[in-house]
Amino acid sequence: MARYEFKLPDIGEGIAEAEIVAWHVKVGESVAEDQQLADMMTDKATVEMESPVAGKVLEVAGEVGDMIAIGSVLVVIETEGAVEEPIADGMAAIPEPLEGYGAALSPGQRDGGPIPVPTTDVEAGERRSTPERRQEEVPVEAERREGEWRASKEARTGGTGGKPVSPGDIVGFNPQPDPPAIARGPILASPAVRARARDLGIDLAQVKFAGDRIRHADLDAFLLYSGAGPSRAAAPRRQDEMVKVVGLRRKIAENMQEAKRRIPHFTLVEEYDVTALEQTRAMMNADRGDHPKLTMLPFLIVAMARTLADYPQINATYDDDAQVIMRSGAVHMGMATQTPNGLMVPVIRGAESRDVWGIAAEILGLAEAARTGKASREELSGSTITISSLGPMGGITSTPVINRPEVAIVAVNKVRETPVVVDGELEIRKLMNLSLSCDHRVVDGWDAANFMQDLKKLIESPLRLLAGR
Repeated sequence: MARYEFKLPDIGEGIAEAEIVAWHVKVGESVAEDQQLADMMTDKATVEMESPVAGKVLEVAGEVGDMIAIGSVLVVIETEGAVEEPIADGMAAIPEPLEGYGAALSPGQRDGGPIPVPTTDVEAGERRSTPERRQEEVPVEAERREGEWRASKEARTGGTGGKPVSPGDIVGFNPQPDPPAIARGPILASPAVRARARDLGIDLAQVKFAGDRIRHADLDAFLLYSGAGPSRAAAPRRQDEMVKVVGLRRKIAENMQEAKRRIPHFTLVEEYDVTALEQTRAMMNADRGDHPKLTMLPFLIVAMARTLADYPQINATYDDDAQVIMRSGAVHMGMATQTPNGLMVPVIRGAESRDVWGIAAEILGLAEAARTGKASREELSGSTITISSLGPMGGITSTPVINRPEVAIVAVNKVRETPVVVDGELEIRKLMNLSLSCDHRVVDGWDAANFMQDLKKLIESPLRLLAGR
C-alpha cells in the first residue's frame, strides 16, 4: 500500500486559494481513477477535481465553504502500489469549468438588481449533471411509454394543449392512477425541479414519471391528481433548515454588501409611454426573417447607449480606493441575468455601435452562456453600466443596487395598460417605469434627471430611435 497526497493544482492565473463548494467522496470510500473528488471555486470559475489514482480515501482537507491554498493537500488516497509524483510544474491538465455552476463574478462585476433576460425555449435549470451526461439514451420502450403517458395526460386535461386545468373544470372528474414510473435506479431531476418539489413539500419518490427524469409537468400532474396541491385546507409546514452560504451565492452576498456599504445610492423613477414602441416592436417581429424575436430590452439598450454619449459621468466606473473616476468612451452594457446558481452579469461590448437586431442576438447568446455555465471571464467583466429587467414580473417600481465599481444601473419595470388623457380624450396607453440608481459621489441629481428625460425622447419616438438621429 502507498499513501498518495493529491494537492490542489494551480487552477487559474494569480489564484492563491479556492473554496470547497461540494464534496463527491467521503473518508473510507473507494475511488476510481478520474472519479470526481470535489468542486472548487475561485473568483473566476468553478472546476471539478478528479482523482489521478484509484484507491481508498484516507483524509479530506476540509468542509464545504472552507478555503484551501493552492498547492496544499486536498485529498489523501491509499493506493495499491507506488504512484509517480506529478511533474515539476505540478499539474496535469486543468479541469474544465463545472457545467451548471458558471464562472464566478470578477471583483469588477458586482450585483445589480437581478433580472432574467429573454429566455430561449430551453427551460432554465434543465441542465444535465455529469452522471446524467454519461447515461445511455432512453430506450425505445421508454420513449413509447412516455408517449402513451403524455397522450393519457392530454386526455385527462380535456385536450387543452398542456394548459393547467383545475379538477372543478373537468366534468365527471375522477382521477385515475398515473402509469408507473420506468425503473431507472436513482431519481433524476434538475436543480429547478428539486427546488420546486422542496418548496411544495413533495417527495420525488412518490411522483410518477416517464422518460429519463422528473420534469415540471410531472410535478403538475402529481399536484392535480393526488390532491397534494392548493386544494388542501392548510399549507404544509416546511422543516427548518440551515443553508451554508458558499460559492457564487457567497460572492453575490459579499458584492451586494460592499456596494451598499460603500456607495451612497439615490434612485430616480420616471414614467414612459411605450405604446408606439410596442407597436413598432410587433411590426418588426412580424417580418423578422432569420433574426431573433425582439423583446423590449434591445430597444432600451440602444436608447440608453445613444443617450449616454451626452452623459459620460453616468457611463463610468469609480475606484473609490484610488479616488479615480474612469469615464468610458464605449458603452459596455451589463445585463443582470438570473441563473440556476445565482445572479451573473454578462456584458454586451460596444453597445453604442449595434442595432436592435444585433443587440437581440447578443442577449440570447450571452444569457444562454451564463445559464449553462459556459460564459467566459471576458464575457462576465468590464461593464460600464448595467440594465436589470424582471420583464412582466418587474413590479411598478424598483430600487436596483449598483453593480460596483459602476456608478449607475437602470431597472426595467413591467408594462401596464393605463387610461390616460391625450389631447382631451381618454385613451388606454401602455406605460412603463424605469428606475435609475446612481452613485451620489459621482452623479448629481440634475444629471440623472436630464438623462432620464433625454432617454424618454428616444423611447417614446421609436422612429427617431431607429433612424439614429
